[in-house]
Order: sequence, then C-alpha cells, then structure tokens
Amino acid sequence: MVKLIYSNRAIFPKGEQSKFLLKIAEKPNFSWFQLSQKIGINSRTLNDWKREAYSMPIDKLEKICKLFDLRLPGNIEIKSPFWYVNLGAKNGGLATIKKYGTIGDPEYRRKKWFEWWYKKGRAKNVIKIKIPHFSKKLAEFAGIVMGDGGITKNQVIISTNSVDDKEYGHFIKDLIKDLFDTDATIYYAKGAQVMTIAVSRIKLVEFCNQKLELRIGNKLKQGLDVPVWIKGNLEFERACVRGLIDTDGCVFNECHNINGKKYNYKRLNFTSASPELIKSVFDILEKNGLSPKIKNSRQVNIENKRNIEKYFKIIGTSNPKHLKRYYK
Repeated sequence: MVKLIYSNRAIFPKGEQSKFLLKIAEKPNFSWFQLSQKIGINSRTLNDWKREAYSMPIDKLEKICKLFDLRLPGNIEIKSPFWYVNLGAKNGGLATIKKYGTIGDPEYRRKKWFEWWYKKGRAKNVIKIKIPHFSKKLAEFAGIVMGDGGITKNQVIISTNSVDDKEYGHFIKDLIKDLFDTDATIYYAKGAQVMTIAVSRIKLVEFCNQKLELRIGNKLKQGLDVPVWIKGNLEFERACVRGLIDTDGCVFNECHNINGKKYNYKRLNFTSASPELIKSVFDILEKNGLSPKIKNSRQVNIENKRNIEKYFKIIGTSNPKHLKRYYK
C-alpha cells in the first residue's frame, strides 16, 4: 500500500495567495503548465491554488520560490496539514469525523480521495493504449523523447519551439496517435515561443519506461543513451537519430573571414550533455559513412556539404525546419 505523506500548509492572508501566483504567471519564458511540471503537481491543482480553493503545501511554495530566486513570503503562517480539523473538533467536528470520515472541508475530502485513488481507484481508471511492436516509427518516437522530451510518473511531455517547429509539433502529435491510438494535447506557453505536446496516460509512461528504456525523471543523471533494442538494427538506429537530430539538432552556417573575404559553410549539428549519447550518435553516423566529428565533447557535427546531403537521403528528417535552413 502506498503511504501518503502530507506537507505543512502555507496559509496566506485572504487574497494574497492569488496575488502571489498571478505574479509568478507573469514571469517570462515559463508557462503555467511548465511550472506545474517543475514542482510536481497537476496544472489543475495550480489553478485551484490561484483561486484560493486550497492552501498551498509549504514544500511546493518553497520550490516555486527557489525556481524564481524569491524569498519565502513574509505574510504566511505555517500550519499542520489538517490544522482545520482542530477547529472543527471544538464544535463537535471530531465526532463527525469519527462517524462519517469528513467534516465537509474540501481539503480533507481531497485527502480521502487520494487515499482511495492509490488503494483502489487508479487500477480501475487507467486508460488503455495500443501497444505497438518495435518499428522504425517507434524508434523515431524514442529519439524524439530522448531529445526534447521528458517523462513524469503520469505524463510523457515533449516541448519544442512554437514558431520554427510548429509543423513538426503537429507531426509528433500525429505520430503519438498513430503509434498508441491515444490523443496528445498541445499547450502553448504564454509569453514564450514554446509548445508542449503532452500525453497523460499511465500506461504510456509504463510502456516507455519498461519497454522503450526511457527513464522517468532526470534522463541525463540516469545515463541517457540509445536504447539497447535500437542498437544493432540499422533501420532503427537511423530512425532514432532522425528523432534526436530533429529535436536537439540544427542546420547552420559557419562563417569565416579569410583575407577580407567571407566564406559560409553549411553544418549539421547535434548537441547533448550526455557523453554516452554523443558517442552512440557519432558511431551511428560513422557507420552510415557520414564522416562525423565530435567537438567540445558535447557536439557531433557533419561538416561536408556532400555528407549533409547524404544525411538527408539516408537518415532523412521529419522536421521541415531543417530542410528549409539547408536550402536557404
């Protein structure tokens, strides 16, 4: 049985909790949805806090303050998780709790709901997905998640640029539907050029983690690398690299000024902070005769125009942005 741990609550004066969160919502380059993911809650819970339906757990408030380098608000009181039960007990509420299990407080009902969910409800309410066989499409999906994606206990999330990669974002959404017969939701960040493709399916999380070898949580700390089921299969390797470079790669012009003359050279680049992944991508590109080079231990480049053309023929791209930049 799952043991639930409840945090102390941060009690704001009336109206101040809402003001605090609305100021956070105005921060640039950070969407409401991304904030909920960073502190490990559902975005609906964040909205409940904003309208002051519930008080905030102190540990979540501390996470928000740490994210934005803020001091903990000085106008809060810190109380025990179910401090209001004592208030109810003074007027006979404790007897009601013993008899009926509630005194009508929404936070208490929320606590009891979570207890029920983890004991019984979750097993009945897990939505099924189609389980696909290993394939080139699945290998490309794995590469996409390894590049711009992340996995929580309840969601698979992929974030990309809402302007340059908008068409590609819809390709990802369609790919998820094709592979798993489930719908992804696209969120657009307020005040930032970010689109997030999210799927809230526990079965998909389990499949990605157990079958595709895609880790929940910080993928870099867990040794991000091309999964074993992909390595050694040339078609799967190409598809995986396509997904990786479509998300964490780019085509750019490298400029040199020699004796007063400017020279521009096309480059294809893949960047990752994972040494294991850099080595695997290099090996796959080299196996395909593309003469890659490793730079700064965090980048793999293809620097020859002929080899970049060969890359697009052999490995290809599902992201129109790369071809547009190459032929620009």
